[in-house]
Amino acid sequence: MKLILVDQHHGHSKTIVLKGWLKGLLSLCLLGTPVALGYFGYQLAVSQESRVFSEETAGNWERQLKLQSDQLADIKQGAEQQLEALTLRLALMQARLVRLDAVGERVTEIADLDEGEFDFSQPLAVGGPGIGVSEPYSTAGFMSAVDQLEDQLDDRQQKLEILEGMMADRKIQSDVFIAGRPLDKGWIASRFGKRLDPFTGRLTFHGGIDFTTGKAGADINTVAAGVVTWAGPRSGYGLMVEVNHGNGYTTRYAHSERLFVEVGDVVNKGQNIALVGSTGRSTGPHVHFEVYKNGRVVDPAAYIHRTAR
Repeated sequence: MKLILVDQHHGHSKTIVLKGWLKGLLSLCLLGTPVALGYFGYQLAVSQESRVFSEETAGNWERQLKLQSDQLADIKQGAEQQLEALTLRLALMQARLVRLDAVGERVTEIADLDEGEFDFSQPLAVGGPGIGVSEPYSTAGFMSAVDQLEDQLDDRQQKLEILEGMMADRKIQSDVFIAGRPLDKGWIASRFGKRLDPFTGRLTFHGGIDFTTGKAGADINTVAAGVVTWAGPRSGYGLMVEVNHGNGYTTRYAHSERLFVEVGDVVNKGQNIALVGSTGRSTGPHVHFEVYKNGRVVDPAAYIHRTAR
């Protein structure tokens, strides 16, 4: 092994020949020094890296984990609050639907629709083939649909309540509208106006119409809704019921065998209020029917032939 030494100032060189153990020692030094330096550098780097990881990195990770945990807790709390709010909105909507069903059933009853024609207790019958690809609601889309449904419920409830009020008014007007006969079956025995008195044989004024079935016990029904203002014996009338229908109208049902109402009772149109009899000034079982308008007796014929509203 040769070593060449060069003098930079004078430009001379000198050659040294290494033999034996000197050659081996020099080779070991040349090869071992980089390895040793690399080893020590690695150990130093590992030592510093370990110190950084254990102190700074672990602290940063711990802070990041705590921050993420707090964020998750906030998100969970917000989601729970939104769920509670949505649950409350759905509960209120359900309550409003129940009220709408009740109003709808009343309207159906007032309108006198055929049984089963519009049943609020049954689900709405809808259907048809699906076209296109179905898509799930997004969160924003779902909340928008809920808002739209609430608006529709508001609108439908207002309209249905207005309709109910209008139909209720019409029903009241129809109920107090005097029309029909006090007996479902029977015939007219004596009309309104002058006639021969059955007791004296003299020409007298008859202020009503007499209906009879030929026997006692038939049902006497009101020809309109109203309030009972007389129920009991009355001179010449026997057992009599008088009903005030409002708007200046009053009806009387006389010579009854038995009464089913008392003064102050509210009666419906067509309600059974008494039974045909022959009490008072009467020659046989019949009902004497009178109609008063603004305190004056009028011919009931104009009302018994009316078509009910």
